[in-house]
Amino acid sequence: MSKNSFCKVSILLILFIFGTLLSTSGAEALCIKEKRANLRKGPGLNYEKLWEVFKYMPFTQLSKKGEWLRIKDIDGDIYWVHKRLTTKSYRCAVIKQNKTNLREGPGTKFKRVQWGPVDKYFSMKVLKIKNDWVRVVDAVGDKAWVYRPLVWIK
Repeated sequence: MSKNSFCKVSILLILFIFGTLLSTSGAEALCIKEKRANLRKGPGLNYEKLWEVFKYMPFTQLSKKGEWLRIKDIDGDIYWVHKRLTTKSYRCAVIKQNKTNLREGPGTKFKRVQWGPVDKYFSMKVLKIKNDWVRVVDAVGDKAWVYRPLVWIK
């Protein structure tokens, strides 16, 4: 085998190993798809309810046990949620801080929406991303734009 061929094979092997590690890390984005969802201390209804969240709340899935998903939120807190309450078919965003302005267009030159500002943990479905701005819709169908650094998207 030539030195050049050996280098190509070595690079391909490194890329394969790196890709395999990334794909098996188990961390996947998901959203709450129902109007409300109870987050629990463990994988079952007999575990303590820790938090009730609303539609479009994003999480990172860490693992699975039966029909229950172990998830992590914006703050790094760990919960369990029943799988049927979630979806991976679209992206969701959650506000990072209180008193966040939402706009009618993608920029500060656009008016603030009348139903804002919103507080931390306000969740929305991501419709599109344009440069540093995110087009979102909330659970009641109100649409707005939010500055990308002000939301956590999954």
